[in-house]
Amino acid sequence: MRLFRSHGTGMFDRSQFKSIGENVIFEEGVLVFHPENISIGNNVYIGHQTILKGYYKNEMVIGDDVWIGQQCYFHSAGGLVIGQRVGIGPAVKILTSFHRDEGRQKALLDGELVFESVLIGEDSDIGINSVILPGVKIGQGVQIGAGAVVTSNIPDFAVAFGVPAKIVRER
Repeated sequence: MRLFRSHGTGMFDRSQFKSIGENVIFEEGVLVFHPENISIGNNVYIGHQTILKGYYKNEMVIGDDVWIGQQCYFHSAGGLVIGQRVGIGPAVKILTSFHRDEGRQKALLDGELVFESVLIGEDSDIGINSVILPGVKIGQGVQIGAGAVVTSNIPDFAVAFGVPAKIVRER
């Protein structure tokens, strides 16, 4: 029988972060896990009920002048870097791990846990309800449309939307 344990309450204080800048606003209901592996720059807004799910390994780095909407979920088991001056709409999900499909003989949940980092380049904007999957690199100045599911890399100054996200033009 597998034993389960809690990941904790998500309650935190600023002294627990790897580093935290000036003028960082955490709205009500923000939960943070493993803050010791999270670095946050200056002038960062984190909206209501967002979850910053750090992990016991790898890091989450949020650059200066970043705006994060309410009810976002960022999981940094594989590593997550958000560049400077990035806007992230409400309810955006960023994932950095997945269970490998090892065939029908094994339940998906029992497959190997794979970790892949996500990078969001500076000056980008991620639309409401978007999902960014493990291993994706989003370039500088990219615009991701609302509701997009980003499954592959997006080059600098591209505009992409859809499921899966496709590049529709350059900025």
